[in-house]
Amino acid sequence: MQFFTKVDIKPLSHKLSHSDKILSMGSCFAENIARKLSHAKFHITSAPTGILFNPESIASALEGYAQNQREILPTELFYNGDLWSHYDFHSSFSDLDRDSAINNMQKAFDKGAQALKEANTIIITFGTAWVYRLMESGKVVANCHKQPQRLFSRELLSAGEIAKRYIELLNGELKDKQVLFTISPVRHLGDGLEQNSLSKAILRVAVEEICKACERAEYFPSFEIVNDELRDYRFYAEDMTHPSSLAVDYIWERFMEVAFENKEQELIAQIERIRRAAEHRPFNPRSDSHRKFCAKMLGEIDNLYRKYPDIDFSKEIEEFKGWDIS
Repeated sequence: MQFFTKVDIKPLSHKLSHSDKILSMGSCFAENIARKLSHAKFHITSAPTGILFNPESIASALEGYAQNQREILPTELFYNGDLWSHYDFHSSFSDLDRDSAINNMQKAFDKGAQALKEANTIIITFGTAWVYRLMESGKVVANCHKQPQRLFSRELLSAGEIAKRYIELLNGELKDKQVLFTISPVRHLGDGLEQNSLSKAILRVAVEEICKACERAEYFPSFEIVNDELRDYRFYAEDMTHPSSLAVDYIWERFMEVAFENKEQELIAQIERIRRAAEHRPFNPRSDSHRKFCAKMLGEIDNLYRKYPDIDFSKEIEEFKGWDIS
């Protein structure tokens, strides 16, 4: 008996490997996949300037990184009575001190520019087609920072607008990059369920048009996996909006099936075993058995280093050596 409809996922034409340099951009769901890739020791930079929900803000950030000439000016920030903030940056960059905020934002932007320059693969996750424009300038903001609604106009991007914007990016600033698109399964309940459904449908149509127009663009159906394979509230977190950790783990399993060659999957399994072993807290760290275990794990790391010298096991090495109590 089969109790759910399994999404048929086409293997990616560009398989990921540990030699890749990856930049992940987009909604909070993008961070889940980026975290999995980071745990698997991939070279990945995730959301340098913070979570970005809409396609226009993601595109603007990528254009800025590509030009790599931006200086964050004091006049770009605004003070809301408590913090200095910037409409292009996530609230995590807001600060009581304006100079400190500018410094952190500039470092984040420079990090993004460097990551884009080095990356051969970009993962882009769209969250919503709804955008907010500043009434004064017409600029789409990445984050409203809970400013008064009267300062913004709210509009829904069309699939055509989104597709045109990204086809131009893929033929311009991203012309030498492989780009993997996903659509966040996180529901934007603030838009209302009907408007959220409309938004996700627009995003899906837009991505389809982008992928048809450019062979370097591919799609991974995380949205469909959650809504068709895991269509049950037990796969959501307590807020009933974000996928649970179990759902994220399942999506990662499906991702591995199509994104990596068998050899790479085996390497990921080895890395995960070493990482989990390093996180384990022994009952008796002074025992001979634990010392032997640590020595064995250090030996395994050394063997992997010989084959994959660019994989960083420094944290795990420190953990295993730290238990060597005389």
